[in-house]
Formats: sequence, C-alpha cells, structure tokens
Amino acid sequence: MFFVVCLLQHSRHYMHSPSAEKARTHHSTPSLHPSYLDPRMLQFLESKLYSDVEGTCSGQFGYIIAVISILDIGKGVVVPSSGQAEFVIRYFALVFKPFKGQVVDGVVANVNKMGFFADVGPLNVFVSHQLIPPELKFDPNSNPPSFASEDQIIEKNTRVRLKIVGTRVDATEIFAIGTIKEDHLGVID
Repeated sequence: MFFVVCLLQHSRHYMHSPSAEKARTHHSTPSLHPSYLDPRMLQFLESKLYSDVEGTCSGQFGYIIAVISILDIGKGVVVPSSGQAEFVIRYFALVFKPFKGQVVDGVVANVNKMGFFADVGPLNVFVSHQLIPPELKFDPNSNPPSFASEDQIIEKNTRVRLKIVGTRVDATEIFAIGTIKEDHLGVID
C-alpha cells in the first residue's frame, strides 16, 4: 500500500502548494467557543484536530490516516461577530491517495454476478466481472456467492491483489475500479 507523509495545514481555505510532491498544504481553521479559552486550550485544540481530520477523505490529499505530529498551533484570532477564536494548525499526517496503475492488496467485502468489492484500507475498489480472468466463473449457488475456478475461489473475506485501473475523486470520497486480469494478480495466500 502506498502511503505518503504530508505536511498539512488545518484551516477553512484551500491553497495549492508549489513545494515537493510529498509536502502539501491544506487549510481549515478550527474555531473555539470562549468557554474553552483556558489553560487546557492547547490540549483541546489537539484533540479537536485529531477528531476532525483523522479518518476523513479530501479529494486533494486522499484519505488522512493519522496525524503524526503537530508542528505549530498559531495564535488565535477572535471573530468579532461571534466571539469565537480561530486557530491555524500545521501538522504532519499519513495519507493514502490511490492512483491509476497502483497494485494493492485488499480483502473481498462483497461478491455478486457483476463482480466484487474489495476493501483496501479505507478505499473500496470494485472489480467488474469483465476484469476478472475468464476461468473464474460466478457461482450463484454457492454460499457465500463466489467466483471460482479449479484452483482459486474468490468469496467474502478472501485476500486479493489487484491493480487499480481508474479512480474518480469527489470532494469527500474516492472511488476506484480494479482488475485481477493480469499476471501476479488475484487470490493471495
């Protein structure tokens, strides 16, 4: 699985970074109610950052797997209309953004006559029956449903190696199509 350690900046506005491929900037400003402006404010900001960004998906950066370290918490700016304080937080994060041609390992989550879905970490990849080798035939009578040949069976919870042939990126989600119709792809032991 391909993971990149990125520099992300937490705030509400988006900005493209001219820096290297692995260092990217993302802006989003968490706001704090005045009741949280006390000696425990930094701990609250850190826990808010972890809960707000870990496990989310951004079309620009991919899935944010984990915040590795917080580099800087900027000075707060009071919003005149609400009295809340906004902070800019810079941090390193482990991210996963799949790309076309990437070979990944996953676990089959669902099998039907149209193909199967495999979970690759947080990403759900669909493998169409047209992208499955012809010797693997769908067996609707098996329980659970499966694609089977003389020496392989693909059913729920089977570990598979697949190649991503296409992705579609939305603002908060990534969709992928995969294939196992090439050498060294398919069921892994």
